[in-house]
Amino acid sequence: MPDLLRIQKYLAERGVASRRGAEEMIAAGRVTVNGRRATIGQSIDPKKALVAVDGQAVERQKERKVYLMLHKPRGYVTTAKDRHAARIVTELIDRPERLYPVGRLDKDSEGLLLLTNDGALAHALTHPSKHVEKRYRVTLRGQVGDGQREQLAGGVMIDGRRTLPLELRVIEEKADRTVLEFTLKEGRNRQIRRMCEALNLEVMRLKRTQIGPLKLGMLPLGQARELTAEELKRLKGEMK
Repeated sequence: MPDLLRIQKYLAERGVASRRGAEEMIAAGRVTVNGRRATIGQSIDPKKALVAVDGQAVERQKERKVYLMLHKPRGYVTTAKDRHAARIVTELIDRPERLYPVGRLDKDSEGLLLLTNDGALAHALTHPSKHVEKRYRVTLRGQVGDGQREQLAGGVMIDGRRTLPLELRVIEEKADRTVLEFTLKEGRNRQIRRMCEALNLEVMRLKRTQIGPLKLGMLPLGQARELTAEELKRLKGEMK
């Protein structure tokens, strides 16, 4: 049985338009499949169907490599495999390319997330041997003692293995909360939250502000932008 594809997804994957834009083109009667007017949601065999827009046949275009920086809000997951997730980060961007998050940022966390269709770069960035630094601003309930800070910086046992030493800086100290900046060189699953949990520290807010040379800066919450040529150059330099 052939692998069928919805017509709007077919058009998006070939760089004709975003899915939303493709649906508008279909609704306007500009798209045909094998000479007949297409309908939104129509499934086609991409290997056999003759798709045309405004009478011009759609050909597979060479996919352009795209690198996006997203300011992820809380409440969104970074994997499409979570069937129970109400919101997925890819819903925040309207792009014709099929982009994937690089690494993870859990549902309750926010901040800098990279999305790309460059599989080689994504693999290199997440490979444990690269030790790409990631910086987080973490708000903890109450005060954090000197001993707890020393333990966090020196390493905490998680699943029978101690975390690597990390840089820890105090940003703010108040009676009801403490804000710390963590700089990690490893990326174990929910690492900061699990480290804090092991020391009976409650995380109120966790925000990633930097990945390697890339800084979140003033990018608005929920918005995305493409990396500049200089940012991409510096990022790739981290992989050498």
